[in-house]
Amino acid sequence: MYILGAVLLLLFVWGFFIEPELLTVKRYKSDRFGGKKIVFVSDFHVGKRDGFRLKRIVETINKLNPDLVLSGGDFVKGHSGKRSMPAEKIAAELARIKAPIVTVLGNHDINFDKYTVKNALEKYGIVVLDNSSTNIDGIIISGIGDKRVNLSQIKLVLENTESTNILLSHTPDIYYDVDEDVDLILAGHVHGGQVRVPFFGALICPSKFGTKFSCGDFNETNNRMIVTRGLGTSLLNVRFCDIPEIVVIEG
Repeated sequence: MYILGAVLLLLFVWGFFIEPELLTVKRYKSDRFGGKKIVFVSDFHVGKRDGFRLKRIVETINKLNPDLVLSGGDFVKGHSGKRSMPAEKIAAELARIKAPIVTVLGNHDINFDKYTVKNALEKYGIVVLDNSSTNIDGIIISGIGDKRVNLSQIKLVLENTESTNILLSHTPDIYYDVDEDVDLILAGHVHGGQVRVPFFGALICPSKFGTKFSCGDFNETNNRMIVTRGLGTSLLNVRFCDIPEIVVIEG
């Protein structure tokens, strides 16, 4: 009985206090981007006391020496913002990244205050895409943001893209709606499920497809999609068998 109690206590401490503070780098290969190294991050959910965690994320990204940093959004923690570090303080720290940064906004950013978050990021030179596109060193990046985007918006955003292009979406739920050819879709939002059971996987994900797109590399259509486990937590500050990750895409 004592052993079981000790094991449960250890699992609790690990899931709530240790694993959420860890950080790993997940690498994928792609020959579509001219040898450039692209870092993708999402779902920061920076709380009031998460200054050290955010600083470590920025330092890790800089050590990777990327040519371009892309983000799936959700910078703030919670829809009300009461538990979150101020958006401008988050943006100021992210501005220490030594590469161009392009992002969309997540559902937490939008529900808290879309324009507060957007303006803070743009003040520090971070490009925010809202059903729009930008060209960074020959790579066209399109962004559609939160899950409430519809099919017509996707078509509108992609209609003028050409050649090498990346589609940023906060959620992976748009995967089957993208009829246009893109080189890569990048998404977050689902946090890998936050809690994953060994040999089984994620228990639950905030996706209309359940746990199917919890994380990983998908090639079920003409388009490839990479879904990150993200960096922070939502609802409960817990992760289990689901270490926060920075994604690197390189040739």
